[in-house]
Amino acid sequence: MLNIKFSKHTLSDNQVEVIFIDERLKLDNATMMFDQQHHGLISKTIQDARGFSGKAGQSKILTTTNKAGAVKHLIILGIGDESKLKASCLEELGGKVLSLANSTKAVSIGIMLTGKIGDFQCEVAAALLSSGILLASYQFDSYFTKKKDEDKNSINSVEILVDDIAVAEKLFIEKKAIATGVFSARNYISEPPNILYPASYAEMIQNELEPLGIKVEIYGEREMRNFGMGALLGVGQGSQNESKLVVMQYFGESDHNIAPIALVGKGVTFDSGGISIKPAAGMGDMKYDMAGSAAVVGTIKALVLRKAKVNVVGVIGLVENMPSGNAQRPSDIVKTMSGQTAEVLNTDAEGRLVLADAIWYTQDRFKPKCVIDLATLTGAIVVALGNVYAGCFANNEELASQLIKAGDQVNEKLWRMPLHKDYDKMLKSDIADMANISGGNGAGSSTAAHFIGRFVNESTAWAHLDIAGVAWEKNGKAICPKGAVGYGVRLLNQFIQDNYEV
Repeated sequence: MLNIKFSKHTLSDNQVEVIFIDERLKLDNATMMFDQQHHGLISKTIQDARGFSGKAGQSKILTTTNKAGAVKHLIILGIGDESKLKASCLEELGGKVLSLANSTKAVSIGIMLTGKIGDFQCEVAAALLSSGILLASYQFDSYFTKKKDEDKNSINSVEILVDDIAVAEKLFIEKKAIATGVFSARNYISEPPNILYPASYAEMIQNELEPLGIKVEIYGEREMRNFGMGALLGVGQGSQNESKLVVMQYFGESDHNIAPIALVGKGVTFDSGGISIKPAAGMGDMKYDMAGSAAVVGTIKALVLRKAKVNVVGVIGLVENMPSGNAQRPSDIVKTMSGQTAEVLNTDAEGRLVLADAIWYTQDRFKPKCVIDLATLTGAIVVALGNVYAGCFANNEELASQLIKAGDQVNEKLWRMPLHKDYDKMLKSDIADMANISGGNGAGSSTAAHFIGRFVNESTAWAHLDIAGVAWEKNGKAICPKGAVGYGVRLLNQFIQDNYEV
């Protein structure tokens, strides 16, 4: 992991040095002294507003030399209107810093912070910038036997000048814990399905979390059959890989009997669609159909690493949806753990079947304060919201508002989607309690949410997050390289921190 440290008074001689300038283009005393040391390069650059106006994200890379005559780079990075800076903006600026510095092929970055940036004390700003740099540094390169130097991150150390080192370090420890949880989720999502399948995934989770003090239970098909999980087991019956249910318990409160927050994740380690098979084009992307489960694992890891004072349980249903002579057929009827029956009209609408049994089990065993499920559930949510928002369906106004607010804070955005009795009616089956799809009547995301909602007790506050459009980044963003996002870890961490920690 990238080495990030904090210094006071002066920076070391780093190969890249970073200065932030707002849209007023005014230099404070410390920056003016720094400018003088580098032959007035900064002041000369900002004198030409056509070349640099200070707007958010605008950058200039200048070349200079140090006292020994070695070439180094100055990065001037615009922060726009300081009064409008949010925490997520500073994290994204950190990601931008890493990207720009990597383009110079330097190995070390020095960042000068003195005083406040917007409403943020320099130590808070330093922790946020560090968080963004760390998140942006992620690379999944386990399977490269050869990798070109230009494809690697060249930066191996970051130094940030602050007023109070101890405060900055304390704040960064928490940010580092959250980033570690995100990395864990990204790692799982990135693994190929011949490596990560239900049994291996469950073992990986156990090996990762148990040494941290998390109680991890793994149930196989025999146990789930005894639980009555006909819906979950039906999804995985076509695969040679046995389905699993993984239960993770984190007790951060001194009283372990206090009802936990429940996080439930869809963990379809590969989704071929089953007998209702998907088109070949893009099917390889379906290795990330377990991103909801990865978000649950990553969140629990982040909570334990930062010693959050809260009780949380995570339950994930792990299956592989494959076609075979033993696979579930369209028109099969399954009996869920709740006792309700479902007609499976489309075997590619499998995630809701997994969640139905996982959520029922979670409520029945743990009697949680609330249940939040995450799933790459429907293509319909991508049609509605693209790759910008995840869909939020909830039976509780307060819970929905808390989640949306947390998402806005960390820039993992949620959009409230409708639940309505007319959508529920669209799940009618002629021969079972419900069908698993609406039969071509549209509103695919809402009807899927209603299907899950039939397995939530009326007294339980519940939210369903459909993350199908935001779990995988096709192009790369400031704090997320191309590939797995780990969406949900930062959102859930913020939600828990704001509303439930003692």
